[in-house]
Amino acid sequence: MLTLKLPDGATREAPEGALPRDIVASIGPRLLQAAIAVQVDGEIIDLNTPLRKGGAFRVLTEKDPESLAVLRHSGAHILATAVRRLRPDAKIGFGPAIDDGFYYDFEVTQPFTPEDLEKFEAEMKKVIAEKYPFVREEVSQHEARKRFSDDPLKLERLSEFPEGEIISTYTDGPFIDLCKGPHVPDTSYLKNFKLLHTAGAYWRGDERRQMLQRIYATAFFKKEDLEAHLHQLEEAKRRDHRVLAQQLDLYSTSPLVGPGLILWHPRGSIIRNEIEEYEKALILRHGYDLVFTPHIVNEKLFQVSGHLENFKENMFGAMDVEGAAYRPKPMNCPGHICIYQSHQRSYRDLPIRYAEFGAVYRYERSGVLHGMMRVRGFTQDDAHIFCTPEQVPSEIERLLDLCDEMLKTFGYPYSIELATRPDKALGSPEVWKQAEQTLADVLTKRGQEFTYDVGGGAFYGPKLDFKLIDAIGRKWQGPTVQLDFNLPERFGLEYTGADNHPHRPIMLHRVLVGSMERFVGGLIEHFAGAFPLWLAPEQVRVIPIADEVKPFAQSVAERLKARGLRVHLDDRSDTLNYKIREGEMLKIPYMAVVGKREAEADSIALRVRGAGKKQEVITVADFAARLEDELATRALKP
Repeated sequence: MLTLKLPDGATREAPEGALPRDIVASIGPRLLQAAIAVQVDGEIIDLNTPLRKGGAFRVLTEKDPESLAVLRHSGAHILATAVRRLRPDAKIGFGPAIDDGFYYDFEVTQPFTPEDLEKFEAEMKKVIAEKYPFVREEVSQHEARKRFSDDPLKLERLSEFPEGEIISTYTDGPFIDLCKGPHVPDTSYLKNFKLLHTAGAYWRGDERRQMLQRIYATAFFKKEDLEAHLHQLEEAKRRDHRVLAQQLDLYSTSPLVGPGLILWHPRGSIIRNEIEEYEKALILRHGYDLVFTPHIVNEKLFQVSGHLENFKENMFGAMDVEGAAYRPKPMNCPGHICIYQSHQRSYRDLPIRYAEFGAVYRYERSGVLHGMMRVRGFTQDDAHIFCTPEQVPSEIERLLDLCDEMLKTFGYPYSIELATRPDKALGSPEVWKQAEQTLADVLTKRGQEFTYDVGGGAFYGPKLDFKLIDAIGRKWQGPTVQLDFNLPERFGLEYTGADNHPHRPIMLHRVLVGSMERFVGGLIEHFAGAFPLWLAPEQVRVIPIADEVKPFAQSVAERLKARGLRVHLDDRSDTLNYKIREGEMLKIPYMAVVGKREAEADSIALRVRGAGKKQEVITVADFAARLEDELATRALKP
């Protein structure tokens, strides 16, 4: 018999193999009607999967966030059902739920078209109306091969199942799929969905394998949630950093340089430099020392650090240098460790805080490269803190303050996730548990809300991930704080304690912007290219409306430049409307239009970005003071 503990503390006894739906029915018929799936001992299973273990038992309804993935996974099966009805020749791959929807992969001779998607969506509505139950069966390897004899992709997956693996299938109407589940009770649960677009995807993510057609879609329990998400997608298209960066002339890539390698243009370099200069002043104020480490190093360093063992698939290959193997560095931490090792350290020296804007290189498959967001070479604002065990809580506190100050400057709200031990990890589970508890205790004491990302830690230690929330509600990876007991052990780091004996320091890793490329790409989309004054590549454009006032316009530009502002004088012979339209396209915060009256009064007719055709007459002195105040406070809006 299995013992199931309900959320209210009550228990239920059930024989092994009992169906969750029967347990839910015993709790109450209305609950069964609302149930989407159940969670047993942390694992989500559907109502028709036999129970094989006891533990905490929770019924999931559409109010529970976990239920959305169940609905979306079922949506992928309904999509495949519709595709196979209309395209019986389509070979089926996989159809998982993802963060914002689901997809399904198909092998077809001709790529899908937008017209195909319309037909598939209409057919899905028929499948939904037919209210097919999701029927789960457990079958033998022989029976599974028989059922999927015409689907080579499924047969390949079956060949990888170990002896004794439970093989389950799910059938909805005419469609059968090899699947572990979970699923909603029947197809009618998918009421609010939308097919979004198609894309090519290599089978198993391997570019040496065949190209499949992937159909992306999304689904929600509520119509208003679907509509809000579709609106967000449209807004995301408008804010696409790749399109805006071209319009604003910020960066480019070149096939001669290679994919995933960013060429920063002058206007983009201004944004990057402003961020670096701000962060440099910030971290120096917070007690850091700046260091620099080489771009390539002997791979023996990565053998000691564990990167070759745990991170090799993300590293570029070795190059021969006089018989020794060297690699581009994927991370800066081993180099900072070597700087620490260059001297004997005392407890009086700690904490030591090293910071670097270091270029790192990681191998990413060409299919996942995406503008500035996913690249092969990037600058990481790494820092590493070496401290005593007693100093760890206070150093984490300092890091939380630092991250909070930085994110407020850029106008980002955020949430925090505590990422725990992954499957591939250095060190003992006991050490990991201690490190995870240390991070949790600091957050709890601080009153900081957080959630757990189970298995999401780095291979050398748990971490706090800051998730930035942008202007349209999307989450981006932001700062991280990582607590590392393992690398100091692997490198044999020491400091002399007050007892005159050697001790092992603790190491904290942190980034603020993380990848500079990804951070700037995110900023472009967050601000829709309309950067606050302190970041704007061009802060003011001075526009004379006649030749006779060009000398005055020149003097305005020079006076503003003398105060450190980035100013451009547009004295071309083009029309005023053309010049203003170009300034609006470049999203310049301020345009100072000058005519005869303005020249006589030492003033400008000011056009503020986002204010339409409205103009404000202001003296040059008052305008300069206004700009200086905005820059001093790093105001987010003009």
